[in-house]
Amino acid sequence: MEKSGVTLETPVDLKRPPLVDHNRSLSWITDKVSDIVEQPTPKWWLLALCFTVPIALMGLVCIIYQISNGVGVWGENHPNGWAWDITNFVFWIGIGHAGTLISAVLFLTRQKWRTSINRAAEAMTLFAVVCAGIFPAIHIGRFWNAYFLAPVPNANGIWPNFRSPLLWDVFAVSTYFTVSVLFWFVGLIPDLATLRDRSKSRIGRFMYGIFALGWRGSNRHWRHYEMAYLLLAGLSTPLVLSVHSIVSFDFATSVLPGWHTTIFPPYFVAGAIFGGFAMVLTIMLPAALIFPQLGDLITRQHVDKMAKIILLTGSIVGYAYLMELFVAWYGANKFESFTFFRARAAFDGTGWYQWAYWIMMFCNVISPQIFWFKKMRTNYIVVFIVAQFVNVGMWFERFTIIVTSLAQDYLPSSWGHYAPSLTEKLTFIGTFGIFLTLFLLFMRFLPMIAISEVKLVTPEADPHRGHDKH
Repeated sequence: MEKSGVTLETPVDLKRPPLVDHNRSLSWITDKVSDIVEQPTPKWWLLALCFTVPIALMGLVCIIYQISNGVGVWGENHPNGWAWDITNFVFWIGIGHAGTLISAVLFLTRQKWRTSINRAAEAMTLFAVVCAGIFPAIHIGRFWNAYFLAPVPNANGIWPNFRSPLLWDVFAVSTYFTVSVLFWFVGLIPDLATLRDRSKSRIGRFMYGIFALGWRGSNRHWRHYEMAYLLLAGLSTPLVLSVHSIVSFDFATSVLPGWHTTIFPPYFVAGAIFGGFAMVLTIMLPAALIFPQLGDLITRQHVDKMAKIILLTGSIVGYAYLMELFVAWYGANKFESFTFFRARAAFDGTGWYQWAYWIMMFCNVISPQIFWFKKMRTNYIVVFIVAQFVNVGMWFERFTIIVTSLAQDYLPSSWGHYAPSLTEKLTFIGTFGIFLTLFLLFMRFLPMIAISEVKLVTPEADPHRGHDKH
């Protein structure tokens, strides 16, 4: 192409790749997502349930055993009053962060790629918070007196200590869970109405009809729905920062070496998003494999973007690890130096838990760096493997922070080595059974992809489609 003797190159096509592959129609999206719920119960689902339910029951048996016999059945001791219980609590709370982030923050920033994964991420949030709540509840020992945490009058005149970060956890997590349930349910309403109208059984029409709240898809309904969804998104966004910041205050407000630091709130929030997205990939990639029709809705573009977020947050976490070492060295505090350079990193090989620290460093800092290459970000096998490394690394991060600081504090005379008991191990494994069982039930009876939201990002839903050339 020439103009006035100057050769002009053909302009590059800057159009973004579609969020739904193969230009699928609106009716196709409705049919394929609804078919997962409407089809007869598949055999693989029953087999999976037969695997996860016994694991969940094993965890419940361990919980009952612990409540019956006391916290002494765990491996905790002096000075390790916290160990696997709080480690697992922070681990599960972190996983629950990605759901709110994908749903609320990405919605407010108009990131349309969230539509294919937000429903499953929101459900993951709820189930992870359920698993997280188990550990502090049974850790208090006499859990039947847990109502003392609530500010209600009682005959003994016992009031909660509102200066305690542990009490802040109660309010932060309960608020987070309540708002997450509301946000998840409001987003479900249009799709529940779709299942109600498509259902061929009276029970299905009745149950979906109750929870659809009389949805008819009128203009008035959509206006109220969009306003409620926007308000809940705005309410949920501060929770992304507040919940895990408050969890970090459990440690940062103490004076224990390795905990007393101001870097914990942003460090914990970034780590929670990091681990949460890894768990989203852990559950969504197998779902896309099991249900081939979802391959056009959960595309390589979605996986690529989530891998980028893991790379970003993983780099932030790695920076936080290095800054902890730098501050311990530069601050010239011998207790901090001992915690980081002898108890954790242990470059001289003398640390009790140095293996946990280096597993954490490899899984959380080294393994995500492969996502600098686009081929790796779009390779489902590589992404799934790295996501598992991140899941393992984030658990070891919490273990390293909690156990190493408690095991070796100021006085060598009070040092103690912690080893988890069988009850602790089986309880933790049991929470995975609870999580997977709840997720399997969600996949079977509710649409795991937001039908109405995915439709909005298709070319067919664009009111200006076909007029862009005029």
